[in-house]
Amino acid sequence: MGYSLSVNPAMARNVAREGSASKHPAKLAATHRVVFLVDVDNTLLDNDALQADIKTHLADNYGPACRDRYWAILEDLFTELGYRDYLGALQRYRVEHPQDMHLLSMSSFLVDYPFADRLYPGALDVLARLRSWGPTVLLTDGDVVFQPRKLEQSGLSKAVDGEVLIYIHKELALDDVAARYPAHHYVLVDDKPRILAAVKQAWGDRVTTVMPRQGQYAHDSKILASVSAPDVTVEHIKDLLNCNPADLVAGEGWAQSQVETT
Repeated sequence: MGYSLSVNPAMARNVAREGSASKHPAKLAATHRVVFLVDVDNTLLDNDALQADIKTHLADNYGPACRDRYWAILEDLFTELGYRDYLGALQRYRVEHPQDMHLLSMSSFLVDYPFADRLYPGALDVLARLRSWGPTVLLTDGDVVFQPRKLEQSGLSKAVDGEVLIYIHKELALDDVAARYPAHHYVLVDDKPRILAAVKQAWGDRVTTVMPRQGQYAHDSKILASVSAPDVTVEHIKDLLNCNPADLVAGEGWAQSQVETT
């Protein structure tokens, strides 16, 4: 079919349990049969390339020492916060170097970055395809300025009609996600094995986890070996254009009916 889709055998074994609504009475009150939750960084947008551009810009315009110090602060903030706070790192750098005025222009580079140029091929088409099957929400981590700006300027927010959730740690906010978008079943598309495993542990058969093998985390052998495998794996986000609902929501009557009518 021109694409590679790997299905975890455990997903198929769970079909019988998934299809039994009587064992999950809370699901009967769900508003939607299925809700698609889609990550942003390295799932829809090449964040590794964005980081490389930032490093190059810093080195070319402010020197390698400035680049290295800024990036060290950024990594410290990542450890502290759980997400990369690019503008926060710039502010901390300024506190260390209060008279280094020329670096202040770096904020314009970050805010005005052409995020749309970093979308993976097929990213917007995948969102449109998923939305034809059910509510589709961007589920991401990040700060309150740079991350929303990224979603707006890339066109991703518009592609889902503003259905966006930005948390500090999204895997710890699943109750809030479910309250905002109640559903019988969820499909989570994310490049991070750790996130997929955490959500699978929390929601069990209620979620299908899908990992595009894109970005640094999806290829980290140590991370992959330390967590449970996702239900479905594709090489690229665009490969989801070749999937049908039954590939992503095994055992659901909804998925079967969609396949029969499309």
